[in-house]
Amino acid sequence: MFKTHSRRPKYSEHMEGPIILVAGARPNFMKIAPLYKVFKQRNINTILLHSGQHYDANMSQIFFDDLGIPAPDIHLEVGSGSHAVQTAAVMVAFEEVCFEHKPSMVVVVGDVNSTIACAIVAAKLHIPCAHVEAGLRSGDMKMPEEVNRVLTDRICSILLTPSPDGDENLLAEGVPAENIHMVGNVMIDSLLSNLEKAKASGIVERLGLVEGEYATLTMHRPGNVDDEVVFTSLVETLEIVSSSIQLVFPMHPRTRARAESFGLMGKLESIALITEPLGYHEFQGLIASSKLVLTDSGGLQEETTALGIPCLTMRPNTERPITITEGTNIIVGSDQAKILSGVEDILSGQGKAGRIPHLWDGKAAERMADVIIGHIA
Repeated sequence: MFKTHSRRPKYSEHMEGPIILVAGARPNFMKIAPLYKVFKQRNINTILLHSGQHYDANMSQIFFDDLGIPAPDIHLEVGSGSHAVQTAAVMVAFEEVCFEHKPSMVVVVGDVNSTIACAIVAAKLHIPCAHVEAGLRSGDMKMPEEVNRVLTDRICSILLTPSPDGDENLLAEGVPAENIHMVGNVMIDSLLSNLEKAKASGIVERLGLVEGEYATLTMHRPGNVDDEVVFTSLVETLEIVSSSIQLVFPMHPRTRARAESFGLMGKLESIALITEPLGYHEFQGLIASSKLVLTDSGGLQEETTALGIPCLTMRPNTERPITITEGTNIIVGSDQAKILSGVEDILSGQGKAGRIPHLWDGKAAERMADVIIGHIA
């Protein structure tokens, strides 16, 4: 005879409850912080949840401290793992959170694994879910982040876009116009509100650098660091770049692990000043005083555009095309000729000039809060 199991009571979508803000990785924290502060200013019942996708102090807690947001109310502590393991762990843990707290809304940000995991849980429990930074598309479904973006947007009921291309992408995918709200770029809220502290962090002096006489390098995408041939080629290119300008490289833990396994750490240490991951203020202070930035990050493409710093993106595509059409960003991929040409143009004073896009004004969180609270009401 089969054993019967009691069924969990059905979640009631009509119950009033808190808004849960989900953060999973460092890029999420600067998107969540301004919204969290606005909710608190408006006395909105808010739960701050950290999935623990980035869980060590350098990759996580220091960002909470710098951004002025408290320790999370809930920490799922899922840790690292494959995409499947990490996503599944967040889903299981977050479902328990939803049953316990019965939120009136879940807010997810960006494109990391906890973003799609929490959105799926919310959708299946019929909890309204808002996606901050919706509509961004690289067109490259080989990127795990692109899969997360597309699927998250498909199941969220409120889509908060940072720029017109986000609206256009969503409309082309058949999303109802009433679900789409262009609110601006909330990362720029964090950047502008912390810029003075960033410049006063003293990181440039502590590293023995001279303002405007170094290039900041970040690199962590699987396409660049997981393939030994590609990674080695990029290191060779960066060695040439280092003969023209000092490179500073705050190194992501996964990048360090790959560099060590491929025997590239010695070369990297000879061509760049390598640091541990920096806190938010120190990192933005480093960027703000750079001559140029070499990166495969998404958020840095936006922050350099806002700061007017030339940016060379070492990826074949970008989900943030406005940083190219209006900003300071140029796509160079892993192509040595394009990277060296881009650096040469910048150093000779012929770097790309840009302008700050519409609604990147430091008030995106206020507009987001208006939309979210209006939806609940």
